[in-house]
Amino acid sequence: MTGTHLNYYNVCHRKLWLFANGINMEHTSDLVYEGKLIHEEAYPQRPERYEELEIDGIKLDFYDARNKVIHEIKKSDKVEDAHRWQVKYYIHVLERNGVEGVTGILEYPTLRRTEKVELNDEDREKLKAIEAEINAIIESDVCPPVIHNRICRQCSYYEFCYVEE
Repeated sequence: MTGTHLNYYNVCHRKLWLFANGINMEHTSDLVYEGKLIHEEAYPQRPERYEELEIDGIKLDFYDARNKVIHEIKKSDKVEDAHRWQVKYYIHVLERNGVEGVTGILEYPTLRRTEKVELNDEDREKLKAIEAEINAIIESDVCPPVIHNRICRQCSYYEFCYVEE
Protein backbone atom coordinates (compact mmCIF):
# COMPACT_ATOMS: atom_id res chain seq x y z
CA MET A 1 0.00 0.00 0.00
CA THR A 2 1.22 3.49 -0.82
CA GLY A 3 0.37 6.99 0.35
CA THR A 4 -1.52 7.44 -2.90
CA HIS A 5 -3.76 4.51 -2.02
CA LEU A 6 -4.51 6.05 1.35
CA ASN A 7 -5.15 9.46 -0.18
CA TYR A 8 -7.51 8.04 -2.81
CA TYR A 9 -9.32 5.99 -0.16
CA ASN A 10 -10.18 9.25 1.62
CA VAL A 11 -11.23 10.98 -1.61
CA CYS A 12 -13.03 8.34 -3.68
CA HIS A 13 -13.14 4.55 -3.43
CA ARG A 14 -13.71 4.29 -7.19
CA LYS A 15 -10.54 6.27 -7.88
CA LEU A 16 -8.68 3.99 -5.45
CA TRP A 17 -9.97 0.84 -7.15
CA LEU A 18 -9.18 2.12 -10.66
CA PHE A 19 -5.67 3.23 -9.69
CA ALA A 20 -4.89 0.01 -7.82
CA ASN A 21 -6.13 -2.07 -10.74
CA GLY A 22 -3.81 -0.42 -13.24
CA ILE A 23 -6.11 2.21 -14.74
CA ASN A 24 -3.97 5.31 -14.42
CA MET A 25 -5.19 8.65 -15.69
CA GLU A 26 -2.78 10.96 -13.86
CA HIS A 27 -0.42 11.16 -16.83
CA THR A 28 -3.14 12.94 -18.86
CA SER A 29 -4.11 15.45 -16.16
CA ASP A 30 -3.02 19.09 -16.34
CA LEU A 31 -3.83 19.42 -12.63
CA VAL A 32 -1.49 16.57 -11.73
CA TYR A 33 1.21 18.17 -13.89
CA GLU A 34 0.64 21.50 -12.14
CA GLY A 35 1.07 19.77 -8.78
CA LYS A 36 4.37 18.26 -9.92
CA LEU A 37 5.59 21.70 -11.00
CA ILE A 38 4.70 23.16 -7.61
CA HIS A 39 6.61 20.32 -5.95
CA GLU A 40 9.67 21.02 -8.07
CA GLU A 41 9.55 24.83 -8.10
CA ALA A 42 8.11 25.93 -4.74
CA TYR A 43 11.12 25.03 -2.61
CA PRO A 44 14.19 24.92 -4.87
CA GLN A 45 16.58 24.72 -1.87
CA ARG A 46 14.94 21.59 -0.46
CA PRO A 47 16.95 18.93 -2.33
CA GLU A 48 20.12 20.38 -0.82
CA ARG A 49 18.82 20.27 2.77
CA TYR A 50 16.43 17.31 2.82
CA GLU A 51 16.14 14.02 1.01
CA GLU A 52 13.41 12.23 -0.86
CA LEU A 53 12.84 8.94 0.87
CA GLU A 54 11.36 5.72 -0.47
CA ILE A 55 10.52 2.97 2.01
CA ASP A 56 7.93 0.16 2.04
CA GLY A 57 6.21 1.41 -1.11
CA ILE A 58 5.89 5.05 -0.03
CA LYS A 59 7.78 8.03 -1.37
CA LEU A 60 8.17 11.09 0.84
CA ASP A 61 8.48 14.46 -0.89
CA PHE A 62 11.14 15.61 1.56
CA TYR A 63 12.39 14.11 4.80
CA ASP A 64 14.41 16.03 7.37
CA ALA A 65 16.22 13.09 9.00
CA ARG A 66 17.92 15.25 11.62
CA ASN A 67 14.64 16.59 13.02
CA LYS A 68 12.53 13.59 11.93
CA VAL A 69 10.06 15.73 9.98
CA ILE A 70 8.20 14.67 6.84
CA HIS A 71 7.43 17.55 4.45
CA GLU A 72 4.49 16.81 2.13
CA ILE A 73 3.74 19.42 -0.53
CA LYS A 74 0.20 19.83 -1.87
CA LYS A 75 -1.23 22.14 -4.48
CA SER A 76 -4.57 22.79 -2.84
CA ASP A 77 -6.31 22.18 0.47
CA LYS A 78 -9.55 20.94 -1.15
CA VAL A 79 -9.14 17.42 0.24
CA GLU A 80 -7.24 18.40 3.34
CA ASP A 81 -8.36 15.45 5.47
CA ALA A 82 -7.04 13.04 2.84
CA HIS A 83 -3.70 14.88 2.94
CA ARG A 84 -3.54 14.60 6.74
CA TRP A 85 -4.19 10.85 6.64
CA GLN A 86 -1.58 10.40 3.93
CA VAL A 87 1.06 12.05 6.15
CA LYS A 88 -0.16 10.05 9.18
CA TYR A 89 0.32 6.90 7.13
CA TYR A 90 3.86 7.99 6.23
CA ILE A 91 4.62 8.52 9.94
CA HIS A 92 3.16 5.08 10.63
CA VAL A 93 5.40 3.45 8.01
CA LEU A 94 8.51 5.11 9.44
CA GLU A 95 7.52 3.97 12.96
CA ARG A 96 7.01 0.45 11.62
CA ASN A 97 10.60 0.64 10.41
CA GLY A 98 11.97 1.71 13.78
CA VAL A 99 12.01 5.50 13.39
CA GLU A 100 10.36 7.03 16.47
CA GLY A 101 9.34 10.63 17.15
CA VAL A 102 8.45 11.50 13.55
CA THR A 103 6.09 14.38 12.77
CA GLY A 104 4.87 15.79 9.49
CA ILE A 105 4.23 19.15 7.91
CA LEU A 106 1.66 19.62 5.16
CA GLU A 107 2.74 22.50 2.98
CA TYR A 108 0.47 24.44 0.65
CA PRO A 109 2.89 26.83 -1.10
CA THR A 110 0.30 28.49 -3.33
CA LEU A 111 -1.77 29.28 -0.22
CA ARG A 112 1.32 30.16 1.85
CA ARG A 113 0.10 27.82 4.58
CA THR A 114 1.51 24.92 6.57
CA GLU A 115 -0.02 22.47 9.01
CA LYS A 116 1.70 20.21 11.52
CA VAL A 117 0.59 16.55 11.48
CA GLU A 118 1.13 14.07 14.28
CA LEU A 119 0.12 10.47 14.82
CA ASN A 120 -1.52 9.31 18.06
CA ASP A 121 -2.64 5.89 19.32
CA GLU A 122 -6.21 6.41 18.10
CA ASP A 123 -4.87 7.22 14.61
CA ARG A 124 -2.74 4.06 14.65
CA GLU A 125 -5.81 1.95 15.37
CA LYS A 126 -7.81 3.72 12.67
CA LEU A 127 -4.99 3.15 10.17
CA LYS A 128 -5.18 -0.60 10.78
CA ALA A 129 -8.89 -0.54 9.93
CA ILE A 130 -8.29 1.70 6.90
CA GLU A 131 -5.59 -0.66 5.59
CA ALA A 132 -8.04 -3.56 5.79
CA GLU A 133 -10.75 -1.54 4.00
CA ILE A 134 -8.32 -0.47 1.29
CA ASN A 135 -7.30 -4.08 0.69
CA ALA A 136 -10.97 -5.12 0.48
CA ILE A 137 -11.71 -2.38 -2.06
CA ILE A 138 -8.64 -3.17 -4.15
CA GLU A 139 -9.30 -6.93 -4.17
CA SER A 140 -12.97 -6.57 -5.07
CA ASP A 141 -14.01 -7.74 -8.53
CA VAL A 142 -16.47 -4.85 -8.74
CA CYS A 143 -15.48 -1.23 -9.27
CA PRO A 144 -17.18 1.10 -6.75
CA PRO A 145 -19.83 3.47 -8.16
CA VAL A 146 -19.28 7.09 -9.19
CA ILE A 147 -19.70 9.36 -6.16
CA HIS A 148 -21.15 12.41 -7.98
CA ASN A 149 -19.27 14.96 -5.89
CA ARG A 150 -18.09 18.47 -6.77
CA ILE A 151 -14.51 17.27 -6.47
CA CYS A 152 -15.10 14.89 -9.42
CA ARG A 153 -14.80 17.78 -11.89
CA GLN A 154 -11.16 18.28 -10.87
CA CYS A 155 -10.28 14.58 -10.91
CA SER A 156 -7.96 13.03 -13.49
CA TYR A 157 -10.52 10.17 -13.81
CA TYR A 158 -13.46 12.52 -14.54
CA GLU A 159 -13.83 11.67 -18.24
CA PHE A 160 -13.42 7.97 -17.53
CA CYS A 161 -16.15 7.99 -14.85
CA TYR A 162 -18.60 10.17 -16.76
CA VAL A 163 -18.07 8.85 -20.29
CA GLU A 164 -21.68 7.62 -20.55
CA GLU A 165 -23.29 10.90 -19.44
